[in-house]
Amino acid sequence: MLRKRRESGPDGSVRPVRTVDSRPAAAVRVVVGAVVIAVIVVVELTVTVSATWLLARSAGRVTDVDDAPSAPVAIVFGSMVRDGQPLSYVRGRLDTAEQLYRSGRVRHLLMSGNGFSPVGDEVAVMSAYLRAKGIPATSISVDPRGFDTADTCRRARDVYGVERALLVTQDFHTRRAVALCRVAGIDATAVRADCECSTWSLARNHIREALLAAPKAMLTSIG
Repeated sequence: MLRKRRESGPDGSVRPVRTVDSRPAAAVRVVVGAVVIAVIVVVELTVTVSATWLLARSAGRVTDVDDAPSAPVAIVFGSMVRDGQPLSYVRGRLDTAEQLYRSGRVRHLLMSGNGFSPVGDEVAVMSAYLRAKGIPATSISVDPRGFDTADTCRRARDVYGVERALLVTQDFHTRRAVALCRVAGIDATAVRADCECSTWSLARNHIREALLAAPKAMLTSIG
């Protein structure tokens, strides 16, 4: 907004001068600042609450392969494959599942992932990898519609009748997997799988879990 003020000329006469009123701009800055602060507070609160929820739902239910309890089945969560081979994340999960099977802790393995991915059928590759290592085909089931963690847990219970299971995945994913499978009605314990992954890749996934995946999981459980 422009407003007039008066200024004396060289001859002593008074003439009006237009100046800019800075009050509207200052008000906008205050409003924007308040909105930014509110968004930060909401994000921090959501992250904190979802992390607390995950800890509560998964307390005492995350273990290493050597300390894993027995269960009828291990659910192996899918991840990217390429050229008919599992990449590092899913390969680590499959190797851990093999250990659980050979140690007698589980009798059956359920592969769950995206069977329709344009880069490769995750569950077909997973199943082939384990069969090549000597796991009998009769001990392996596949769910090609495990598009995300919630789908995997829900379908394991509703479609495949799983009531108690070990969940095989990397550490950053274990608590969310347990929480969602328990919401689906499965008595679940997660087993940490190794991964020959870069530090940056693991850090990125931990950040994604905290900021995006955990809040989404909590909201999914409420809905």
